[in-house]
Amino acid sequence: MSPRDMAAAKDQVDPEDVPEQAAADEPKPAAPAPAAPPAFVPKSPLLMLAYAVASATAGIMQGLGTSLISVNLQQIAGPLEATQTEASWLMAAYLFPNASLALILFKVRMQYGIRNFCEIAIIPYVLISLAHLWVNDLTLSIALRFFAGAAAAPISSMALLYMIEIFPPEKKLNVGLSLALIGLFLSTPVAGLISPALLDMRDLQGLYLFELGLALITLCFIYLLPLSSPPRAKVIAPLDIVSYLLLAICLGCLSIVFTMGRLYWWLEVDWLGWLLIVAIVTGTLMVVIELNRKNNLIDIRWLTSTEIIHFTGVLLVFRILLTEQSTGVINFFKQLGLFNEQMSGMYWSILAATVVSGMLCAVIVKPGREAAIHLAALTLIAIATYMDSQATILTRPEQMYLSQAMMAFGSGLFLPPAMAVGFGAALKRGLPYIMSFIAVFLFTQKVGAFIGSALFGTFVTWREQYHSAILTSRLLPTDPLVTARMQQYIGAYAKTGADSVNNTIQGTSTFAKQVQQQAYVLAYNDAFYATFLIALGAIALLILHVAWNNRHKLLPGGMPAEQA
Repeated sequence: MSPRDMAAAKDQVDPEDVPEQAAADEPKPAAPAPAAPPAFVPKSPLLMLAYAVASATAGIMQGLGTSLISVNLQQIAGPLEATQTEASWLMAAYLFPNASLALILFKVRMQYGIRNFCEIAIIPYVLISLAHLWVNDLTLSIALRFFAGAAAAPISSMALLYMIEIFPPEKKLNVGLSLALIGLFLSTPVAGLISPALLDMRDLQGLYLFELGLALITLCFIYLLPLSSPPRAKVIAPLDIVSYLLLAICLGCLSIVFTMGRLYWWLEVDWLGWLLIVAIVTGTLMVVIELNRKNNLIDIRWLTSTEIIHFTGVLLVFRILLTEQSTGVINFFKQLGLFNEQMSGMYWSILAATVVSGMLCAVIVKPGREAAIHLAALTLIAIATYMDSQATILTRPEQMYLSQAMMAFGSGLFLPPAMAVGFGAALKRGLPYIMSFIAVFLFTQKVGAFIGSALFGTFVTWREQYHSAILTSRLLPTDPLVTARMQQYIGAYAKTGADSVNNTIQGTSTFAKQVQQQAYVLAYNDAFYATFLIALGAIALLILHVAWNNRHKLLPGGMPAEQA
């Protein structure tokens, strides 16, 4: 066969004989290009300040939903004719939708536009804040706090968006993120500072009026200061709703279990166990659905990778460490009989340290510095918790100004670089990874907050029982010191009435309360010291992690590996 005939035969091959080869040679359609982010438009200094104030206002407002209740639980329970345990349902109801709603709202924002999202999302919060002014019943208040938690979920996103709006792209994840987180950290000290005046003026309604005022101010900011919105994209699939509802039920049940568990005690009521079972079942169903989807709401396989497990562990440990300040110290002073008025100086020190640390973080956060910044933050937290563990029954807030300022400063240094690294890595991978990062962040910061509070409170209760048993066993009626102290208390009540039996009962009760108070001081010292040990463990693990990651840089002889 001539070369010409061979060529002709080759050209006459039946295409049905080589379908796979033809498919392989056929060019693949190009993937659609991602939507370009909106072009950055520099703003005037005055307009930048307005956007920064809007961010801080939204950040403080979103945290006050739980902070105003947690720092005023005793004062709130009275007007609602409820016990403190019953009033704690206000926090649990608020956290149930708030713990997860930001996840699906991210997709809503992408599909319908940031500006439309913000303008519509703030309206339910204003209306619900207004409705609180006419409700003085515990049941209705719990229902309203549930809807308030749902309405407040978009507000934290607004706080971030308004701050990063004023910075160019290269500064959004370091400067913008660091400054935005300042407002998110300020809710507890602000709540402690403003609560006494608000409660004096209008009682419980004063707190709700302040929430309403901030909501109206934020509403004005949203309509006066528009946000740059990238092109919209249809990103919500029907199965996303199913997966989200399962996740919302899971995180909501966990929020109730860890918020109310230590108050009703973990093994004393059956409904805590049933809620935990519901959380496990719904979480498992969500994981099964996401593992078998092509376009995930959350990438479960990425979440179970080594890097994300490490990242989640870091944020969760950090959140647990912060419980020492947000729950531990405040409850310690309340156990000693102090109120927010006596703690105002400590709140100011926390607020000032938080602002300064956020501003410093905006200057020093750069790629590659995360480990050094985290080491400095953990060192400050460890020193602060050790200082607090030396408290006595005579300790007052003035003795904790320095330690709590150090704690707040370390907290402000820790989170921005961790978020910048995690969010930056997710941005490079695409939408499913961004959603997965948001899920990690929500779990560690929202769920982690009440897990830390539950662990801290449970540990304090356990140690209080231990110390009470020891102190009581050592207080013998034949001890002259014990007898003298009892006579002092009985004599104090003798001046108010002639009934000797009643005076003896009152004096004995006061003495028992003093013993229990001393046991609580020892228990809180144990909890502060346990937090100190956790911080030391985190420092050790951080140093080992950095050493392991840099193990190949130098050979035993000291020569860099790339020159060997």
